[in-house]
Amino acid sequence: MTARIPRSLALAGLAGILLATLLACPLFGPKGSTLRLEKVFDRTIPYDQNIDAVIFMTTRLPRVLFGAVVGFGLAIAGAVFQALLRNDLATPYTLGLSGGASLGALLAMHLGQTVLHPSILVPLGSFLGAIGVVTFVGILARRRSAGFSTATLLLAGVTLNLFFGAFILLLQYLADPYQTVKMIRWMMGGVDEARIQVPLFLAAPVLACGAGLTALGRTLDLLSLGEDAAHHLGVDVARVRWTALILSGLMTSLLVAYSGPIGFVGLIVPHTLRLLIGPGHRFLLPASGLVGAAFLVWCDTGARTLFEGVEIPVGVVTAFLGGPFFLMILLRKK
Repeated sequence: MTARIPRSLALAGLAGILLATLLACPLFGPKGSTLRLEKVFDRTIPYDQNIDAVIFMTTRLPRVLFGAVVGFGLAIAGAVFQALLRNDLATPYTLGLSGGASLGALLAMHLGQTVLHPSILVPLGSFLGAIGVVTFVGILARRRSAGFSTATLLLAGVTLNLFFGAFILLLQYLADPYQTVKMIRWMMGGVDEARIQVPLFLAAPVLACGAGLTALGRTLDLLSLGEDAAHHLGVDVARVRWTALILSGLMTSLLVAYSGPIGFVGLIVPHTLRLLIGPGHRFLLPASGLVGAAFLVWCDTGARTLFEGVEIPVGVVTAFLGGPFFLMILLRKK
């Protein structure tokens, strides 16, 4: 009989892989710009004269940390939405978060040019758009009227995405060519962030929401069995659904506000881990966060190093990987 690895040891191993990723990925760059780790941390060279250290600390490390925070949060949120909706194909954007965030950001680009600096205004508009969707869906989730089910949430999400998509197309049509390019680029999603303050600012609320959702792990296990079964086992279904939606929705809204809609991380990572380690959410959620962080960092590293002189938005890379994965899940369904 094969001995099972203790879950705490498995999580420690995943954390070690993530730490190695955070140290290794900033070293890679376009052809001819790969850094050496020993030179980056060489104390015999003054920092302002150590080009490797300056590039590592001021350009690449903030981007890698930002990617790790975004991947961590989106993977956990994806696992939670798959549990709430009892659907392996659910993602953090299934309920319209992506559409609401995109519409808010694009409205900020189009209408608010003289109000605040774009670095503040666009994330603020995106966050307000996403949190509005979370509030609307949360109100739906608290309804106890007969006939309400997770199918209602799914249909509401599809409707919201179509509604927001129409407004987004209208804004792009009305915008000038320069604005249109900016809008399209933002909607591709990316973690090309050179300010260390952004990942540091996002890390605390993302970790807090992740910890809160992990604490709901046992309840999410019961909720995955079905609302009626969970209710008979003593679960306050409405309260748990509301809490999980608010925490995962708030976390996703914060991340999308700064990164744009990066798709498929919340689909690929939790679904793969659920197949490998089982559906228990007290282990699945932190494992998804650690793997999601490493996964997105490596995707972004490939996006900025594969083609000389060209950086591909990481949202495009995850879409290329996620599309075939999505089809594979569909074909496995009976």
